[in-house]
Amino acid sequence: MNGYEDIIGLPHFVSKDRKHMSNRDRAAQFAPFAALTGYDESINEAARMVDARIELSEEEKQDLDRKFMILEESVKDRPEVVITYFVPDRKKKGGMYLSEKITIRRIDCVERVIITADRKRYRLDDIDDLDGELFRNYGK
Repeated sequence: MNGYEDIIGLPHFVSKDRKHMSNRDRAAQFAPFAALTGYDESINEAARMVDARIELSEEEKQDLDRKFMILEESVKDRPEVVITYFVPDRKKKGGMYLSEKITIRRIDCVERVIITADRKRYRLDDIDDLDGELFRNYGK
């Protein structure tokens, strides 16, 4: 006798107490499982790209200061500008740059924020650029 010759001819056992398991359910027993909960989320978070904060040159800082002064002089007219600002990431170093078209309501120099017509607040320190007709037409 070699191998399984002693049992090869025996009938297949069928339980009288339990119903037959489908092939799908049987295969699911051997499917991979998440042994490390949160591992996939950690991998995805590590792979998520963020932008590094760009340090403005002295010339860019002066240009931005000039635009803030123009904005302060024109705030009563509720000018519409395009603002580019940095949003720090809450989970890792870096963040992302966003641009929005906004209508200026007022500038709070004490809290160092721009407040829009819809009451959104943008920190002056997070603003990297301002653009719009107001700046192109200033002094004309």
